[in-house]
Amino acid sequence: MKVGFIGTGKMGEAIIAALTASRGTYRIFACEVDAERAKTIKRRYAINVYKRSVSVLESTNIIFLAVKPQDLDAVLKEMAPSITKDHLFISIAAGKTIAHMNSIIRKGKVVRVMPNLATLVSEGMSVFCKSKRVTAQDKKMVVSLLSCFGKVLELPEARFDAVTALSGSGPAFFAYLMDLMVNAAVEEGLERKDALLMAEQTMLGTSKLLIENNLDPQELIDAVSSPKGTTAAGMTRLKNQEVSKIISRTIKAAAKRSKELSK
Repeated sequence: MKVGFIGTGKMGEAIIAALTASRGTYRIFACEVDAERAKTIKRRYAINVYKRSVSVLESTNIIFLAVKPQDLDAVLKEMAPSITKDHLFISIAAGKTIAHMNSIIRKGKVVRVMPNLATLVSEGMSVFCKSKRVTAQDKKMVVSLLSCFGKVLELPEARFDAVTALSGSGPAFFAYLMDLMVNAAVEEGLERKDALLMAEQTMLGTSKLLIENNLDPQELIDAVSSPKGTTAAGMTRLKNQEVSKIISRTIKAAAKRSKELSK
């Protein structure tokens, strides 16, 4: 399968790396305006890298739009005259709606994706929505591509502000909570490197337990919490310190900002 990329920044490269490492047979074509970056990407992945976005359009009908949101409009306008009804664009530009992209390119099919930073280690969460022109076969192909670097979920575009707040911004929120726990453990006498290792593995293992056993978080909490035990003592503090309100306000603030950026 031939797949194109407009932009090869951190997320773009992460997807390229995942595709080249996957079992699928992908021929990748990319556009990168920065000459040094283009050389680096070409050397690392042995792919075709062009200066002009139109060259990618001529090479494949499946194109990831992996440029910064503020650069997307200019890129779409540059490509618009060369876009046909067969081109399928997979945009990872945050805040750019399908309607907005369609207003510029007119032709072509658009899938909007919100991936997250865990894509860098092929454990990403990618949520997508699609334009009306996208066919069932197109959708199947998109899911196959996104599955190369993590889990995939289709949701209505109206849910994307919440998606951005939870899975897009989520890695930073989880890391912040982990850092607080590590700092508290250091205060109890642990070396930071030891506390960090324990926290990292505990978070990883907890996620795996939830996923592989199809558990609701509350079920896991109940399983760990023995009556009058250490977990119960800690949970009492969590529930008494308005943590739930703080987390709710955090997600709401991120979702609100996502709404503002999409206008």
